[in-house]
Amino acid sequence: MSPRLKDRVAVVTGSSRGIGREIALAFAKEGAKICINYVFSEEEARKVVQEIISIGGEAIMIKADVSNKQEVERMFEKVMDRYSRIDILVNNAGVFYQGSILSFDEEKLDTMWRVNVKGTIYCILEAVKYMVKRRYGKIINISSTAAIGTASPETTLYAITKAAIIALTKRLAFELGAYGINVNAIAPSFVLTNMNIGGKSIEEIQQIIEKRKETVSLKRVAEPIDIANAAVFLASDESSLITGQIIVIDGGRIDYLTHSV
Repeated sequence: MSPRLKDRVAVVTGSSRGIGREIALAFAKEGAKICINYVFSEEEARKVVQEIISIGGEAIMIKADVSNKQEVERMFEKVMDRYSRIDILVNNAGVFYQGSILSFDEEKLDTMWRVNVKGTIYCILEAVKYMVKRRYGKIINISSTAAIGTASPETTLYAITKAAIIALTKRLAFELGAYGINVNAIAPSFVLTNMNIGGKSIEEIQQIIEKRKETVSLKRVAEPIDIANAAVFLASDESSLITGQIIVIDGGRIDYLTHSV
């Protein structure tokens, strides 16, 4: 069987670790050429590139803060200089600060809005310049179940930014469909990544996992590969008639205010 993403060029933001890293590796295994984007984790980004090369793939690493429009523009110019095309964009880069409306922190909200929302918009603006010309493209945005009603504490402000990603996904599916561009989003629940468990002891991590299992019908917690598998499908031509959809990956969470999207 031919690789599902053979010779496609993919930009995966925030791909030096966590979900982004796993998506980049999964894409590479399916034959895609990858732009590994990072801001701070240069050494980790280099390791991802080396791992992709070690399995016979091709990748470059580019430092760019997605909340900085000029840096985003330069990143996409570099990708075009190297590969002359961009087929897939995964907007994975994001930041998360805990906080309810009662502990409102404007600076934290502004930072999340700049990275999670404006960063996604900046990357899409650049990618569609090239996708529209070729009348082909796959855009995959990473949202969160926090945006659609999971009762996770201290995630209100973060949820606002991820709800904006859902609205953006649906609207752009309308706007870009005529150009052969599919726009979808993945809304993961709690995932075992450094963002969620970094700095915690083995005992603390196990306690978190056991507590999370109680809110999941399948009684297991998501790992980055679970998100990556869905991203591969959405990036492939197997999903050619799917657009404007929010793919929830939560193992059957039972602690929702509502399950509507």
